[in-house]
Amino acid sequence: MKTPTILVVEWNDTLRKELKQFLLQQGYNSIETSNKTEALGIIQCGVIHLIIIGTQDGGWDSLQIAQEIRQWNGAIPIILITHDSTEALAVAALKLGISDYFKQPVSFEELAISIRRCLSSSSFQTSSGTHETPRQRLFNAEKFIGDCLPMKEIKAYIGKAAQMDSNVLITGETGTGKELTAELIHENSQRKKNPFVCINCAAIPDTLMESELFGYERGAFTGADTLKEGKLKQAEGGTVFLDEIGDMSTYHQAKILRAIEGKEIQRIGGKGSIPLNIRFVAATNKNLEEMVSEGRFRKDLYYRLNVASVHLPPLRNRKEDIPILLDHYIRELNRRFGREIKGFSGDTLEFFHTYDWPGNIRELKNLLEAVIINTHSQWISFQDLPESFRKRVVDAGISSQDEGDRLLAMLLTTKWNKAEAARKLNWSRMTLYRKLERYHISPAKKEASGHS
Repeated sequence: MKTPTILVVEWNDTLRKELKQFLLQQGYNSIETSNKTEALGIIQCGVIHLIIIGTQDGGWDSLQIAQEIRQWNGAIPIILITHDSTEALAVAALKLGISDYFKQPVSFEELAISIRRCLSSSSFQTSSGTHETPRQRLFNAEKFIGDCLPMKEIKAYIGKAAQMDSNVLITGETGTGKELTAELIHENSQRKKNPFVCINCAAIPDTLMESELFGYERGAFTGADTLKEGKLKQAEGGTVFLDEIGDMSTYHQAKILRAIEGKEIQRIGGKGSIPLNIRFVAATNKNLEEMVSEGRFRKDLYYRLNVASVHLPPLRNRKEDIPILLDHYIRELNRRFGREIKGFSGDTLEFFHTYDWPGNIRELKNLLEAVIINTHSQWISFQDLPESFRKRVVDAGISSQDEGDRLLAMLLTTKWNKAEAARKLNWSRMTLYRKLERYHISPAKKEASGHS
């Protein structure tokens, strides 16, 4: 296997020499420099597998260098050695794709572990001869559907966040895929071989929350006939996902904060603390900043969880992804129900784009399942959709500020009777035909798809 080459960018002569000696002892090739311009030249001209950057000004100067490196190479692992370890610096480092960072004086033992981890998960040549980065694996994840620019940026960010082992806060409306995002973070992290435990904070009664999270000792209370481990300990070595964290009481928020800060828990009725090695990922559809200002969510817990932040956009803001979402779920439901649904009529697809999908992707998937259960045709028309849904989307289209949406809604309401549609819209027939041409609306798309 080829020996990795590590570039050290460090201004302190003593530390630079120590790092060189350390890397040689670990069996790596090393190149050292104290010059930013020279470092960028080495990266552009040579084969570098990992970069270690020291700091001059508390870390922020090194982040600037890392940003310039990222313009040339978006995948190479970067380890930062800094004089401080503020939360602001950690968040900024994460956003730039820093793989790991250490506060001086650095522990060479921990640095060795970090280097091995970074090289094993980077695009460095493996024994199988393949080049596959964690980000590439995430892009190929079949479950995370979306090709629009915001979704591509989110995938790239998840790839970075997964490798950092920082706590993550996922926000977004109901049905946008927060649990799936948490699963992907776990599956693309160093903890992927250990448990992923999901806790729905909104579904557990407040009186049972403490025993569910932390467990209890046998005999701790009446009915405690056996030891209960608790979900946090069940996730040992892995990831715990706190779904709907905004619904957790402030009392239990304090308990979770203590577990995060102390990396230990105490079971109900227990006499000692139990060490805890887990990663926390939380999600909510609520505005936690607003809840913090109102005193309904602990500020210290919010900042502990919000080290890495992923916001999932609603479906109405990424409608260009609707066709590939439909295709994905049709294939999935065909396999599940043994059907051979091929697609949708043109006017139905157009209406899917005019609807705002308040229930987001979950609403889309549930609608498709209801349609496939109730129809036997291979091509789904607007009339095959549930009546309640048709009325909802037509009403929304008619009241829309978008003229094209109103026109399509009226045509569907009148079953494509243009004269009646023009009359209801207070347009002349010629005006209606001009609008049809302007907005490229035509029932002919149904026939073009081979399902008249």
